[in-house]
Amino acid sequence: MNINYSIKLFLGLLFSIILFHVCIVVKIIPYHIAWGGQLTTDNEMYVFESISILINVFLSWILLMKIDLVKFKFSTKTINVILWFFFGLFILNTVGNIFAKSNFEKFFAILTALFAILIWNILKPSKKTSN
Repeated sequence: MNINYSIKLFLGLLFSIILFHVCIVVKIIPYHIAWGGQLTTDNEMYVFESISILINVFLSWILLMKIDLVKFKFSTKTINVILWFFFGLFILNTVGNIFAKSNFEKFFAILTALFAILIWNILKPSKKTSN
């Protein structure tokens, strides 16, 4: 799978995740099904959901930088370090979701594992042949 396809797939999935969190904020989806059921007040939900949306937007922005679709751009090394950080985060999140109490949360183990695989595919060294 090439990098551009991986990034486009990842961006589509991130858009879906952002939409999911927006639906929680506007109360189309009840917030008790997210965050392991630990949110107890609207204020907690607004804080957690805002942070989640910002992180997902940031990751989307980093991916757009990776394929040169934004004018302002971090250095390639910085972009890769940030992506490695997210790779580790998604691996840990996958493990956490596997051991979650609800099946809904366990489902997200599939998604976070897919995110980790996509980041790996984006970051893995390309196999260039030299002549």
